[in-house]
Amino acid sequence: MRASRWLVGAVCAVTLVTVQAAEPKSDVWPAVASSVKKDPRLEARIAELLHKMTLQQKVGQMIQADIRSVTPEDVRQYRLGSILNGGGAFPANEKHSKVSDWVALADRFYDASMDTAGGAPAIPIMWGTDAVHGHNNVIGATLFPHNVGLGAAHDPELIRRVGEATAREVAATGIDWTFAPTVAVVQDPRWGRSYESYSERPDIVKAYAGKMVQGLQGIGGSPMFLDGNHIIATAKHYIGDGGTSQGIDRGNNEASEQELFAIHGQGYVTAIEAGVQTVMASYNSWQGVKMHGQRHLLTEVLKNRMGFDGIVVSDWDGVDEVQGCSKDRCAQAINAGLDMIMVPDQWKPFLQNTIEQVQAGDIPMARIDDAVTRILRVKLRAGLFEKGRPSSRPLANKVAELGAPQHRAVAREAVRKSVVLLKNDKCLLPLSAKANVLVAGDGANDIGKQSGGWSISWQGTGNTNADYPGATSIYEGIKTAVTAAGGKATLSPDGSFQVKPDAAVVVFGENPYAEWHGDLKSLQYRGPDGDAPAADINRPAPEVSPQFAEPNYETSPLAPPTAPVADLALLKRLHDKGIPVVTVFLTGRVRGVTPEIEASNAFAVAWLPGTEGGGIADVLFRKSTGAVNFPFSGKLSYAWPRGGAGDVPLFPYGYGLGGCNQH
Repeated sequence: MRASRWLVGAVCAVTLVTVQAAEPKSDVWPAVASSVKKDPRLEARIAELLHKMTLQQKVGQMIQADIRSVTPEDVRQYRLGSILNGGGAFPANEKHSKVSDWVALADRFYDASMDTAGGAPAIPIMWGTDAVHGHNNVIGATLFPHNVGLGAAHDPELIRRVGEATAREVAATGIDWTFAPTVAVVQDPRWGRSYESYSERPDIVKAYAGKMVQGLQGIGGSPMFLDGNHIIATAKHYIGDGGTSQGIDRGNNEASEQELFAIHGQGYVTAIEAGVQTVMASYNSWQGVKMHGQRHLLTEVLKNRMGFDGIVVSDWDGVDEVQGCSKDRCAQAINAGLDMIMVPDQWKPFLQNTIEQVQAGDIPMARIDDAVTRILRVKLRAGLFEKGRPSSRPLANKVAELGAPQHRAVAREAVRKSVVLLKNDKCLLPLSAKANVLVAGDGANDIGKQSGGWSISWQGTGNTNADYPGATSIYEGIKTAVTAAGGKATLSPDGSFQVKPDAAVVVFGENPYAEWHGDLKSLQYRGPDGDAPAADINRPAPEVSPQFAEPNYETSPLAPPTAPVADLALLKRLHDKGIPVVTVFLTGRVRGVTPEIEASNAFAVAWLPGTEGGGIADVLFRKSTGAVNFPFSGKLSYAWPRGGAGDVPLFPYGYGLGGCNQH
């Protein structure tokens, strides 16, 4: 395990905690002081509300349903506590919904939750969304680099600003809550969610988690906390999702409890310190038991030992994977400590079954009261009782917030700070902006490919550049930079040309994917059949709701991959013609691309930069004066492999060239 290089120091830190701990089994975990303290006045309001609620109303508060499977009338009748839009879910199933459409739907759900005609107390509903690299479900939003790129920037303060910008764009659509940040610490990049993780090392994740929470929610204990410019954050996926055996999504983490904290628990420490209000349980197992049913880790550790007093929410149908459970019933998960259950389409039978389980004594009433207390606490802290209808809030319907110039500027800064330069023969980079540049490769002018998964659709597929208004492809960024300096940029995906260019920038890499669809059998990028998709792994893919599945997948869970062999052939063809070749590699993880590196004069890893492709040109090209525009500053937050997992790294953790400063 790669963690062995730094685990000794981490375990020493754990030992210091152990000296002070007293609880059995939980003594490797610290007591954490949140910046958000309990308010006696809010606690009194919670008790008063709880006293007025029936069992059905309480269980209703614990249910979170997807907007494709629930109506405002359902919320009114069943007193549901939350809704969400899963990846690829839009108001009225209209992908190009306007900001006003999102807000109008939020109003309808809010109004239903506040209707007291039936005698139920008015409790505002809470809407959650996967805004994991910007408000990525909404057309026109700023998409920031995925976490794997942000980790390479090694800039915690930048992360806070990314969170602030994301919060404003989410608030503009009337939504209260994002399921971010992901604080996984990936130990095997074959995992299909590797790009959601900042680093293979917990120190970066620890430094980032609290900052992202502060950016999204505001500073805990200050007037800005969860004000009109901020939204509720979620630390996820609790816990050990990045450490499953062989990197299999939803697989088994076999770490000891001490390793679980030292490697995978660090982000939760700073997130709780920063006042994170929700934690999402993970699909994975720990030592063979599904996390959604792990009472020790959910209740004894997270809630009792670490002092987390907010909501523990399940993942999409996560209860279905708990041993002995199904999508429509799971007393084990509620008893283990889940407070809000994400049951996208089976919410109605789940609600009824849970009521019956309480009545039968399978779920203690005290557990229900604790869950609802936590839900009400977060809603009160977020000011949802006072903020009124979503459309009445400060940023609601502010269309200019989506893709705002200041947000795109932060994203562009994040792009250029995240690019890692692995090779630069003869100081080729940065290039002269006055050069005649050929821009080749299938990723050069494809905003969807450079944005990756969780981009408008769940898998990030089925989109065109027109679906990203205001965005800039890598080619467009290059064209703008060189044209302004008197140079020329020609787009030619296949690398053909009529006039020999001064240099070629070739952009290629992974196609978009999300979750287990991106699991790999090997990290090798090049092979006779291209990428090795998850279908090649001898295990069944998790069941997906038909509403959540995407239409363009047949036998393979991955979109048809770019043929990596063709990418290498393109590099060699240009190189053989005496053209200096700069490769820009798009990827959600480290990959075995040694032949591609050898066939390039310069090789830069751009990760998944999002909508602001101009950030790539910022570091590839000099100013018109010949001076360096922005230096390469990105450093690997993962060791770069020669080929497969476990090999001696080709480039060590922290590697990254700085470019050349000659005029």
